[in-house]
Amino acid sequence: MRTDFALILTAALLVDTFGRNNGEQASKGPCRPGFSQSFYSVLISRDVLQGHGTLKDTAVSSQRVKFDDCMGNEAVVFRSSDPIFSMRTDGSIYAQGEGASLDEPVQFKLTAGGPTTRVWETVIQLALIDPLLPQQNENEVIKEEGKVAERKERKEASQAPPPVIMFSGSGRNSSKGLRRQKRDWVIPPINVAENSRGPFPQMLVSIRSDQDKDISIRYSITGVGADQPPNEVFNIDPVVGKMFVTKPLDREHRSSYHLRAHAVDMNGNQVENPIDLYIFVIDMNDNRPEFKNQVYNGSVDEGSKPGTYVMHVSAFDGDDNTTANGMVRYRILSQTPHSPIPNMFTINSETGDIVTVAAGLDREKVSQYTIIVQATDMEGNLNFGLSNTATAIITVTDINDNPPMLTSRTFSGEVPENRVDLVVANLTVIDADQPHSPNWNAIYRIISGDPNGHFTIRTDPVSNDGMVTVVKPVDYEMNRAFMLTVVVSNQAHLASGIQSSLQSTAGVTISVQDVNEPPYFPNNPKHIRFEEGVPAGTSLTTFSASDPDRLSMLQTIRYSKLNDPADWLSINRTNGQILTTAMLDRESIYVKNNLYEATFLATDNGSPAASGTGTLQIYLIDINDNPPALIPRESQICERVNKNVHGVNITAADADTEPNAGPFVFELPNFPASIRRNWTISRISGDYGRLGLRYQIYLEPGVYEVPVIVSDSGNPPMSNRSVIKVKVCPCDEHGDCTTLGAVAAAGLGTGAIISILICIIILLSMVLLFVLWIKRREKERHTKQLLIDPEDDVRDNILKYDEEGGGEEDQDYDLSQLQQPDSLEHIISKPPGVRRVDERPIIPESQYPIRPVVPHPGDIGDFIHEGLRAADNDPTAPPYDSLLVFDYEGSGSTAGSVSTLNSSSTGDQDYDYLNDWGPRFKKLADMYGGGDDD
Repeated sequence: MRTDFALILTAALLVDTFGRNNGEQASKGPCRPGFSQSFYSVLISRDVLQGHGTLKDTAVSSQRVKFDDCMGNEAVVFRSSDPIFSMRTDGSIYAQGEGASLDEPVQFKLTAGGPTTRVWETVIQLALIDPLLPQQNENEVIKEEGKVAERKERKEASQAPPPVIMFSGSGRNSSKGLRRQKRDWVIPPINVAENSRGPFPQMLVSIRSDQDKDISIRYSITGVGADQPPNEVFNIDPVVGKMFVTKPLDREHRSSYHLRAHAVDMNGNQVENPIDLYIFVIDMNDNRPEFKNQVYNGSVDEGSKPGTYVMHVSAFDGDDNTTANGMVRYRILSQTPHSPIPNMFTINSETGDIVTVAAGLDREKVSQYTIIVQATDMEGNLNFGLSNTATAIITVTDINDNPPMLTSRTFSGEVPENRVDLVVANLTVIDADQPHSPNWNAIYRIISGDPNGHFTIRTDPVSNDGMVTVVKPVDYEMNRAFMLTVVVSNQAHLASGIQSSLQSTAGVTISVQDVNEPPYFPNNPKHIRFEEGVPAGTSLTTFSASDPDRLSMLQTIRYSKLNDPADWLSINRTNGQILTTAMLDRESIYVKNNLYEATFLATDNGSPAASGTGTLQIYLIDINDNPPALIPRESQICERVNKNVHGVNITAADADTEPNAGPFVFELPNFPASIRRNWTISRISGDYGRLGLRYQIYLEPGVYEVPVIVSDSGNPPMSNRSVIKVKVCPCDEHGDCTTLGAVAAAGLGTGAIISILICIIILLSMVLLFVLWIKRREKERHTKQLLIDPEDDVRDNILKYDEEGGGEEDQDYDLSQLQQPDSLEHIISKPPGVRRVDERPIIPESQYPIRPVVPHPGDIGDFIHEGLRAADNDPTAPPYDSLLVFDYEGSGSTAGSVSTLNSSSTGDQDYDYLNDWGPRFKKLADMYGGGDDD
């Protein structure tokens, strides 16, 4: 059931013993700004809601939430986290609008603060209770709330009798009739201090039902901390209903518990409606402030004004930050070094911001400060609070507050003339700012004394010195000394209020040293024009050089030739006169674009000697000294005049240039007369003509040499008689020579051509016949059937060697037994069966079946079997399919034929007689004769 409010709640502020004592002590002691308690529990009676309409903005509560900022509470504004409930400046709680409901406890956070003060917080809980009736006086509800601040107060609280919580009227019907069901009570929260030392179990409350006088009731609790993890933090005596905490609680681990109390009869039937129990863990100051970092790094510019922000440090306290236990305050314990004063910095005690408090930061004197910062909870109370420290390292950063200063007002140096990229003077500078920073890096400028830009000053990146360097050659004869004015500055601008030093400017004197300079040609290269063909010994020009040192050194110049590709020129050693040694030819390969170049050397007699080079360029004017040459020198033409092909186009090439080249004139000579009779030349253009056969003239195919006279357009003109070789050949309709015609034109007659073709055909036929014969032989070789595989021919494995005579061990043997027998009687007397290979058969040879030329495929198998059977029964046939006889031991041999030896695997054969056959059979005797084992 929800109850909407449009009135001011009459709040009875039930403050427990701990809260009252704490408030009394706070009122007696010095003023401490903030709320008097960190937690308020407001119980509102239902009678307040009965018989009222809208009581908006009407205060009905005599008790107030106490707040004091120790400054008269002026401009203090209260803000509530709940959109409906809030508090006025007098401490009364009220509903701001319609829709308020307290069917369930309402808890919200209340903050107080002003524009110039800090912000304080407290927590307020609202709950409804039924009015206490006279018969319920023995079931009094004692509510604990507030904050445990001192051990003495906790001891007094532990000695107080525990509160008794009574179940409201149950919903059961009485046997005597219906009875009104009472609403459930809202039980005030139970406050338990964390880290309690016991003894445990420690009793918290006693839960009772008003029906325990009539029936036996069993009590139980459920929820997190009872029957849910963490289990058994709280338990209850099921008979008497006393609830206990079994171990110390930790607010930082869990700050509150929500349990439900149940009452059932012996049969497990619910006797009372479950009631909600809220257990709040009261914070104790058991956590030190912890800095996020043990070392903090910050920086501040030197020369900073007081109040300049430097850095921020922060510490975290695990205790409740709405109470003094978790309110951290900062302070600086020490500063190292103490220069210029021990307290150069200060820290905001609440925010942890470090700022400068005094002027005088100078990086050149102190570049770094080390500060020890202490964080203390209990709002910085050193007597009761816990503390921790951290280190703050503050680096004083450099600003350009020191201008660079040259170490001398004047510098000097020397430079040889005609040298570049040479350091001639070194300027040293002093700058107290941080090395290798823009505030220290020096920049040098020449502001006067070098109008032509002969010098520049480069900065040494290591030493910061200025290196005066020559970038344009200087001439001793023009300037024997330079007076430079140099100014030095930093890469970064000077800080505000810092003026440049007089020592930032200096004078630099550079003396020029005279050296022997090489002679030079004033006109280089020198251009002259001459006609080609001038004879040898012609004077072209005088190519002389000048000595730059003519004023300071009296020297003599000598000339020589350095490069003359065609070897056409010579030079006088003393005066530089150029003479020709050969005729100049414009058409020479050494002339490019009518220019011929030669290089000469001028050397003085200084110590050491110096030399310079000069180039002479001769432009050669063309004369008509080259006759034209006919192009092409070979061509071909049809034996008969074709209307589509009129002749051969000819032109000429002339090494000369216009006007000594084209247009050309082409003519046929008068001798021999056959030339003009058979050939004709017509003009196409200035440079081209056409050579052709005269009309109705027929020439045999062949090669004809036709002389042509070509003349150029020079004055006087030059002519050349050239010969062009023209092939006359039969042509097709397109005017192209046929193949036969081309051969005929080469000088061969028809008979010779036919003979060559016949020879070619005969040669090709012979090659074809030879190839066919080779393939046939190859085919016969593959189709011929071998009677036996050569690898199976045992006769190829019996080698005969010449007998050079037996050794000493062979003298006891009769070799005659191995010779050919004198007669064949033993062969005749031998029974039929196996015979020797080398015996002459004395019986007629068997006749093998004749295979038809084209046998039927079904007869092939029969034919093979008949041939095999005939071969097996034929004694005259080679013994490829039978037992072979390898040798004849001789007539009457005591050893008999070796063909009688048979292999036996029974082991009954006796081979001991092999030991008597000599050393040649020793190995065989060892293998089969059972000789002596080694």
